[in-house]
Amino acid sequence: MRIAVTGSIATDHLMTFPGRIADQLIPDRLDRVSLSFLADDLEVRRGGVAANISYGLGGLGLGPVLVGAVGSDFAEYEVWLKEHGVDTGAVHVSARRQTARFLCLTDQDANQIAAFYAGAMAEARDIDLSRLDPVPDLVVVAPDDPEAMVRHTERCRALGIAFAADPSQQLARLDRDQTRTLVTGARWLFTNEYESTLLLERTGWSHEDVLVRVGSWVTTLGADGVRIETADGPVLIVPAVAGVRIADPTGVGDAFRAGFLAALAWGQSRLRAAQLGCAMASLALGEVGSQSYEADPALLCAVLAASYGTAAADELAAHLGGVLWPR
Repeated sequence: MRIAVTGSIATDHLMTFPGRIADQLIPDRLDRVSLSFLADDLEVRRGGVAANISYGLGGLGLGPVLVGAVGSDFAEYEVWLKEHGVDTGAVHVSARRQTARFLCLTDQDANQIAAFYAGAMAEARDIDLSRLDPVPDLVVVAPDDPEAMVRHTERCRALGIAFAADPSQQLARLDRDQTRTLVTGARWLFTNEYESTLLLERTGWSHEDVLVRVGSWVTTLGADGVRIETADGPVLIVPAVAGVRIADPTGVGDAFRAGFLAALAWGQSRLRAAQLGCAMASLALGEVGSQSYEADPALLCAVLAASYGTAAADELAAHLGGVLWPR
């Protein structure tokens, strides 16, 4: 399966705060918030949702096509992605703007406050998916310039290409019509638990209304794992990998998506896809930065076996380079 991933490509500036963000909020003064946090450290890392998902897919041998807009400062980042199995031939390089920036502060409870500067991402709306050759089997429409997200979704419908909707971080910017357009007809809809509620508010639809408009709705639940729902089937809940050291939650959902989509590309079931996604997420959670982990086949199989049993590890091992994992 050839997968194209559209969306943001950015540089992450990650800071940590040794206290709790919630302790700094005064309940009856939330209408006039003015806060400054003294961070303990700063990590500058490669990121962006589309780039993160592509990195994970590349590490699993899928050779994804990255589709997004960057600035002239992208050269070093591009080399990195190519070295990790990502096809960057469809990336648009702006002559006027720099690559997007993501700034994030994480507290001791893994709560986050973040801001995103679009930069060159604003030109993603000029990218035409019909120019991709060969035509992908699946397009992931991840957070991006809102007009680009709508255009990519409509182009997928016009070309008859299956697509996965992952509006996540852009739900705060999307209006009702845009959100409905992005969701309707998606083979896969990805959200986390908070975003699932926000998506219902944005669309004005009920939970059931969304389910009849998508193939499957995949909701990540943090430490509680993942929930997969369809309009006419039983709910599937897969637990997360337990006992993982939390270094940085940034990009963990992107690593999950990479594992999930890779397993689907290999013809695996939704159950196995969710299990591989959770295993990938556990590797990302233990590292600082969205692209600091490695999709090591032996380690993944060991995590799968410990968390989901030997059958899961055996079935997925054949696609992970036929690795022999320690029993």
